[in-house]
Amino acid sequence: MGGKALLYFAYNARISPEQMAEVAPSAEFRFIAHLPEWGLEFPITNSTWDGALPAIAPEPGSTVWGAVYEIGKTDLAQLDEVELRESRRPRTVEAMDRTGKRHQVLVHLLDGASPNGNGSHSPSSRYLELMVAGSRHWNLPVGWIAGLEEHLENGS
Repeated sequence: MGGKALLYFAYNARISPEQMAEVAPSAEFRFIAHLPEWGLEFPITNSTWDGALPAIAPEPGSTVWGAVYEIGKTDLAQLDEVELRESRRPRTVEAMDRTGKRHQVLVHLLDGASPNGNGSHSPSSRYLELMVAGSRHWNLPVGWIAGLEEHLENGS
């Protein structure tokens, strides 16, 4: 990695500019993108957030939307630490921006199987509210935001 800045795909609480600024103050928003053939689930139970936290995994026919930030090495180390506390580890994947251009981005994924068995649990409403607010802030597709709000309303 060296000292070069990387592109980071934020889909979870870090999609919120305020949340990203707390963890990685020098991170700069670059563009909106999506991960084709990836889906969102809530497999990570976490007592701090009073509900399950999100993770993404390959899922044919689905798409995960997010914000891509440019992030430096120092902030990346802090971000890795926060994500690890939420059971996610960094991995490079391919994201596509709104013009169809592909980019190699870093994203944090659940490492292996869910620590509490497979599948989704009832999501943390506080955490999900941050995801909804960030998604609205970046004007992500209405269908993506509606899907997040549906999780919020249904508690699943």
